[in-house]
Amino acid sequence: MANSHGRFAWYELITTDVEAAKAFYTSVMGWGAWDVSPPGMAYVLFTAGKASVSGLMHLPDDARQRGAQPNWLGYVAVDDVDAAADRVARLGGVVHVPPTEVPNISRFSVFADPQTARLAAFKWLNPGPQPPADPEEAGRVGWHELLAADWEQALAFYGALFGWQTADTELGGEVGTYQMFCAAGELVGAMLTKPQSIPTPFWLYYFNTDDIDAAAQRVKAGGGDILAGPVEVPGGSWIVRCRDPQGALFALEGTRSRKPVGYFKGAAARDAAGAGGRRWSW
Repeated sequence: MANSHGRFAWYELITTDVEAAKAFYTSVMGWGAWDVSPPGMAYVLFTAGKASVSGLMHLPDDARQRGAQPNWLGYVAVDDVDAAADRVARLGGVVHVPPTEVPNISRFSVFADPQTARLAAFKWLNPGPQPPADPEEAGRVGWHELLAADWEQALAFYGALFGWQTADTELGGEVGTYQMFCAAGELVGAMLTKPQSIPTPFWLYYFNTDDIDAAAQRVKAGGGDILAGPVEVPGGSWIVRCRDPQGALFALEGTRSRKPVGYFKGAAARDAAGAGGRRWSW
């Protein structure tokens, strides 16, 4: 796809129980699931309508032995995966998976930034003509958030790697600066310095849903946890931060079909404090 460098292009859930995760996310998100497993490896595509929106695979045993936990991994499109991997190393990051080709599909490399948050560089080998995904469409990732050890250092790293640039800045009250960033002029996410209660930096992905309350109920019914929310954010939508039954963190964003008494207290307190952005707590 033209002009895709620096934009998120794919997402993958790496987990300890593929079948349980498939059941959970198809229920919570309303996704379809298509088994495309190659020999010797379980791999599932999650679909929204006719479009593939993310993948699902097993967390390798050697990674578990090194302490890896179930997680969502984002893939960022680049013009040259090998050059991006070289640049990661020069900028102080660590390449965990060197440039690797999936025959006739893609080339990718998984890395950690200097503060240990993980991402992947990615390029389709045979990109077909297709319209860009609507970031507001239900079932897709509509927002990307980095909880960094130091957001300014993180932004310098990703700016040098992907060409990301600062956008508007929001003040987050006790949390501090909530710095938005854009790729090729398109707003794609934000960075903040993580609260001390969160042990390690990581990327959090917000999936769009039509009804935040109904989706939160499905999370709980499926054995997941609601860690924070619903919380109102600018523009009239609401967010919840969640953990799936295997321990992977993710978030949901959407409107509310009902607004029970009490849910406005958090928003009012935020406005009184001059927060202005996404209220951050777990």
